[in-house]
Amino acid sequence: MRAFVITGPGRAEVQEVEPPAPGPGEVVVEVERAGVCGTDMEFFSGAMAYLRTGEARYPVRIGHEWAGTVREVGDGVDPAWAGRRVTGDTMLGCGECARCVAGRQHLCADRYEIGVRNGWPGALAERLPVPVRALQPLPDPVDPVLGALVEPGGNALRAVRAAAVAPGERLLVIGPGTIGLLAAMIAVAHGVEVHLLGVNGRSLAFARSLGFTQTWTTPPEPPLRFDAVIDASTGSGSPALALELVEPGRNVVFIGLSAAPSLADTRRLVLKDVTAVGVLSASGGLAGAIDLYASGQVDPRPLVAATVPLDEAAAVLSGERRPSWGDAPKILIDPRLG
Repeated sequence: MRAFVITGPGRAEVQEVEPPAPGPGEVVVEVERAGVCGTDMEFFSGAMAYLRTGEARYPVRIGHEWAGTVREVGDGVDPAWAGRRVTGDTMLGCGECARCVAGRQHLCADRYEIGVRNGWPGALAERLPVPVRALQPLPDPVDPVLGALVEPGGNALRAVRAAAVAPGERLLVIGPGTIGLLAAMIAVAHGVEVHLLGVNGRSLAFARSLGFTQTWTTPPEPPLRFDAVIDASTGSGSPALALELVEPGRNVVFIGLSAAPSLADTRRLVLKDVTAVGVLSASGGLAGAIDLYASGQVDPRPLVAATVPLDEAAAVLSGERRPSWGDAPKILIDPRLG
């Protein structure tokens, strides 16, 4: 089968590789869409932290946002899974350690991450092996495009839940990229007043095209009362800013990662009695994201700029964009094309 393989920093190619066979408790999925995100771009550039810690090494087969159809089932798997449309969790815990038993399998020290950690192959390929326990079935209203957006949507949903904002309250989202915009959409669906803060005028203009009228490149003056702040940016100064802007006694959620260490003054955290929450992965948010998409409460399709074949993945990862794509942040890959 064809698969996209990163062989070193800035080097990648589509290769013919052995197709996967399902092991016990596994299925093989025919991939219909796979999303490209910042983590994938870091693997391509060589900046991904796991490459330095040894949790990942070249060659790497990326792709952890995906949707497809189950084509093969392994021993111990209900045959009814065959032919079902699915997406799935990126985080594959061992299932036996204390964290896994307690429901925190996404933090398992020995976990695999599909297309990311410990060599589990990713979804930029025609077929993908997945443990059946990680699967999430997709209802008919959730097409492959929406299915590939479930993983980022699950991340965003977990961030909104952690923000703990009620209908009518005011949420600030820092960073109007895919995760930030999804968090904003989900919050609006729950009746929250959303404001977006970013540094790029074009990304904020795109946010306004989606109906978000309260957008900022600098904090508003006079200061507004933000009942929660979600930092979905890559700016190293954003965590400290989030802490300054949040209302005392409320929540700041960190889901973005900066390339350099980011600092926040814990004295402000204590004196404002703020709760700080970190969110890693969509685990625990996948089913909720599917429900939001299936019901029509959230429609993330406008976030998709284009769908391209595997042969164009390297160009996308290097940051190339066609003018016709506009300013939507997400690029999808269809491994069946070309």
